[in-house]
Amino acid sequence: MLSANQLISADHKNYLYSGRIDFSQPQAPLLSWPGSSIKANFTGSYLAVVLDDQKGKNFFNVIIDGDELSPYVLEAKQGQHTYVISSVLADKVHSLEIYKRTEGEEGSTYFKGLELADKSSLLAPPQRWSRRMEIYGDSITSGMGNEGADNGADHLQSEKNNYLAYGAIAARELKAELHTISQSGIGIMISWFDFIMPQFYDQLSAVGNNDSNWDFKLWTPDVVLVNLMQNDSWLVDREKRLQPIPNDAQRIAHYQDFVAGIRQLYPDAYIICALGSMDATKSEKWPNYIRAAVNNLKTSGDSKIDTLFFEFTGYGQHPRVAQHKANAKKLAAFVREKMHWD
Repeated sequence: MLSANQLISADHKNYLYSGRIDFSQPQAPLLSWPGSSIKANFTGSYLAVVLDDQKGKNFFNVIIDGDELSPYVLEAKQGQHTYVISSVLADKVHSLEIYKRTEGEEGSTYFKGLELADKSSLLAPPQRWSRRMEIYGDSITSGMGNEGADNGADHLQSEKNNYLAYGAIAARELKAELHTISQSGIGIMISWFDFIMPQFYDQLSAVGNNDSNWDFKLWTPDVVLVNLMQNDSWLVDREKRLQPIPNDAQRIAHYQDFVAGIRQLYPDAYIICALGSMDATKSEKWPNYIRAAVNNLKTSGDSKIDTLFFEFTGYGQHPRVAQHKANAKKLAAFVREKMHWD
């Protein structure tokens, strides 16, 4: 006879949520941003995840007992479904992380809870890391195509894995909780679609340009990384889609205004203005716009701001995991130095 299972509702106190998550329905928190995650500790041999997905395009890593090299990759179907992760776990205490690999363009997902064996339980969650990082970025930050073959396509949803993007890797190395505010194709002046990061960065929901509002008082980062302008470089210089074409001073001003807005939100955070590792760092043109903006902000009295550039490797597509790991190493070392984190 099959043993009965129990649903541990999503509003249980022993879940540890991370990211910009919409809790307006406590029993169905809504995850949309890449890197949004749920951690828990549980007992027993059975585990299933209950999700209600908007579009049927999202992918999640389900990591049990810290085995991040062999995650269960969950491909969400549209609507509500129960996904059995395992029925043959060792009958002991296990750790769990459910991590959104994909981003807002794949839609949002309601987390409805976990199914455990009838006599199993959800234990106290892991401790939340006290350090905090936030990143504003584009497809590089999201992890677009990072699991693709070097000679293959890099647009497949199944090969977009934010868990192995440079920011997420660096944050884990630094033991810092990370909020990733990114959207493939987005820019500061122009995007491949009809909204830009200055219209998008303050949303609670990552699904397109919408009227949701994130409460910045809920969570304050110690470090903010801005890695934008790759798409601007293509769309302004190569595609010439922004007319009239902005001059150098206007490009600097747009970037500077965005970063100044972030500074207003976070007076005490250390802001890192980054670029790369795609071809916007092939020459010094676009890095110099960022340097100029940062120098202007420093001249205005901002002492907790700096630049960091990830070198263009010559690879013509989105960075693969190996490049993300190298960039993560550089970022983590930079943050350690600036923040005096051991």
